[in-house]
Order: sequence, then C-alpha cells, then structure tokens
Amino acid sequence: MRRRNVKNAQRRIENHLDLLIKNPQDYKGKWQKFFNNNNPIYLEIGMGKGRFLLEHANHNPNINYIGLEKFASVIVQAVEKISVSHLSNIKLINDDATKILEFFDQKEIQKIYLNFSDPWPKNRHEKRRLTYKKFLEKYEIILNGDLEMKTDNQALFEYSLISFNQEHWKFLDLSLDLHNRSVDEMIILTEYEERFIKKGNRIYFLKAKK
Repeated sequence: MRRRNVKNAQRRIENHLDLLIKNPQDYKGKWQKFFNNNNPIYLEIGMGKGRFLLEHANHNPNINYIGLEKFASVIVQAVEKISVSHLSNIKLINDDATKILEFFDQKEIQKIYLNFSDPWPKNRHEKRRLTYKKFLEKYEIILNGDLEMKTDNQALFEYSLISFNQEHWKFLDLSLDLHNRSVDEMIILTEYEERFIKKGNRIYFLKAKK
C-alpha cells in the first residue's frame, strides 16, 4: 500500500508529546497506573487517521484507548485531530505492531481492534498480515477479552478466518456484510470504511476470543 509523504510529519508529531507516548516499553504492566485509573484498556493496531479511536473515546469515558500506528505520515493526522479534543482517555504510540509484547504485559488489554489492515496480498508478505499466526500468538498473550476485525478485502477476511480457526480462537460474531445486517447497533466508522460504504463495498467483520 502506497502512503503519501507528509511534510514535517515527525516534527509535527513531537509537538504533541502529551498525547504521543515516546517510550511505551516503560509502561509495560503499568498502563492503568499511567492512566491513573482502573478502567479497561482497548488497543487499536494500525489506527490510521484516528477517527474511529477518537469517537470511541468520546462515547466511552470509562474506557482507556491506545492507538498504535507505524507510519509517522499517517499518525500525524490522528495526533493533530485528537489533540484538540483534550480527552484524557486516549493515547497514541508511533511504532511497529511486531513490538507489542515489549509494550504490554500479559492480559493487560481488554480489547483489540484491527480495522482495514493492509492485506499484503502477495504470498511472500504473509508474515506481515496482522492476522498471521505469529501476531495471533502475541495478541493471545496481552489480551484478556476479545478482538474485533473489519475489512473490505474478502481475501484477507477469508485468510483471517482460517488463521484464527487454526490457532483455536472462538468466533463470537461474524458478518459478510456488516452494514446490511438486521442488528440494532451503533457502528463507529473509520475514514476508510465511510469511503468504502459510499462505493458500495461490503464490510466484513469478525469478533473472536481465545
């Protein structure tokens, strides 16, 4: 997936060190102390521009949210958007998902979100997919709750179903067309999701627990 360079992204990010966690490994096992409460912690991996996380944090003040995003050119937009909200229950990490065991202790996270992750369609890139078995093993260690995934990519969704099943996760919910099912629920959209819906794309959804 090609990403547009954003001018001065790193410098702009560092203007918001109250929101961005520079040394997340320092808080492993101490995140509730960091947030100064005992509220559950929800983690979005590959958070993109931050709309999904911001709306959740705004609607749920009794939940702490952490957004993890590898690319400075992407997270800078989230940082600048979220900073004006002045919410105390949301923090961001600009780092790689492969390092989550360095950042979070066993069972420290109550929910993980994977929203519109890069599908990495080529076979040689399988290990980069966020539902590859090695990632699922990491999630199992830090997670004390469930994982939710949304994607518009059918191939990634089918791959993920097989991956979760092979690692013996239990499916709690599945949808092949999330926005056209007869379930009365509030669905918070990501930026990508809104765009895909306007194009008429299906949104695939799963909720699973180990």
